[in-house]
Amino acid sequence: MELSENPFIVAFKVPANETEEERVHRARAFQDAQRVSRQIDENLQETKRNLDRRKRAIRILLLGQAESGKSAVLKNFQLAFTPHQFQKERDLWKTIIQLNLISSVRTLLNILNDVDSNVQSLLTPPRTPGSHPNSSYSNKLRRIHLGLSPLLSLENDLNRMFFATGGPSHEICVPAGSRWKSKLGFRDSASVHQDLKLTNAQNAIKSNLIQLLEASKDDIDSLWRDADVQRALGEREVDLRDTPGFFLDDVERIASASYCPTDSDIVRARVRTDGVEEHHLVAESIRLKGNEFFITDVSGARSSRHSWIPFFDDSHAILFLAPLVFNQMLEEDPRVNRLEDSLLLWKEICSNVLLANCNIIIFFNKMDILRRILESGVEVRKFVPSYGNAPNEVESVTKYFKDRFKTYHKKLSPKPRSFISHETSAIDIHSTTALVVTVHDGIIRDNLEKSDMI
Repeated sequence: MELSENPFIVAFKVPANETEEERVHRARAFQDAQRVSRQIDENLQETKRNLDRRKRAIRILLLGQAESGKSAVLKNFQLAFTPHQFQKERDLWKTIIQLNLISSVRTLLNILNDVDSNVQSLLTPPRTPGSHPNSSYSNKLRRIHLGLSPLLSLENDLNRMFFATGGPSHEICVPAGSRWKSKLGFRDSASVHQDLKLTNAQNAIKSNLIQLLEASKDDIDSLWRDADVQRALGEREVDLRDTPGFFLDDVERIASASYCPTDSDIVRARVRTDGVEEHHLVAESIRLKGNEFFITDVSGARSSRHSWIPFFDDSHAILFLAPLVFNQMLEEDPRVNRLEDSLLLWKEICSNVLLANCNIIIFFNKMDILRRILESGVEVRKFVPSYGNAPNEVESVTKYFKDRFKTYHKKLSPKPRSFISHETSAIDIHSTTALVVTVHDGIIRDNLEKSDMI
């Protein structure tokens, strides 16, 4: 191409009989074009740097069904490798934990008011005075219910303001990538701009929540510890302690105006993420300072599992969460046993050819709940007939399910690989934090071996 035919040259070529005004306009257009060109070059360089940095970083994919404990494991990674960042976020978790507490109260009241429950009359006024055998007691529960109404109403308002949720479940649910933490006052490099008026409104409703919760803590504690309420839960075979975000045993502490969340509180807190969210961690410790890793947390809902596949070929390791809770059904499909669903999911992961060269590490999670279930006398064979008459003890039950997962791993993997498993209770921050450090070191060592560097 002739130089005179180059469109980039022609556009800024000095025309004949150019006026001064035209010259100034042409010069400005040329400067603007140069600025845009430099910006494009800088963006391309930044994109290349990010891609290079990502290639050097450890990439981990968290997999498992909904409520398997993925978020708790993620928080343990943050606590282990980025403790200062974890500390900065402490205050925002105060609101989340208080909302978790109120959500448990609402769940409890809904159970007591269920028309199918034998204790429905505990919250429903008798048709005639004194017609209920525990009329004075029922009046007490109805008074508590009425007294908690403003708190429940405020929970609705706060959920709508911060999270745009307020459905029947009242569960805190945030879309992936929504930067929901900034709405609760947390500032990072990507959320420096915030509407001051909205922030003031948020601060006001958070302050109201603290005051109202403190005023209601005696009623909440009385409701939760009441013997008849506990009997009602037992009749319906409901154990709220097994639910994510449970804090009813800590009402006195959490409902206090001076409450500050502990590390354990934050790990136990429940926020459901809808979609795929990637977390970028830069290690702060002296030994690993500057080391980066990307942890991808995907939605475990059955309807969202098709979205996992694009992340398979970009991961150094998969952490698969399999809660050993054999007597629970999926919330999204009450016909499906949770543990059987985990096994089906595990088989799909093990057999996927995209993951043939990927480390798969399985966490047999919620061991604390398994122990409590067995100690309460629940028999495994009633839910898993193939377990037969084996001992109804933690060690035996764990070995049985571990052997099943191990068998599928060996049988279905496209090529031989080690079966790596750990027994965990993700809300136990001391043991799990130590474990994630071990897992991290193992991933590093395996990658070096594959690169023939050791």
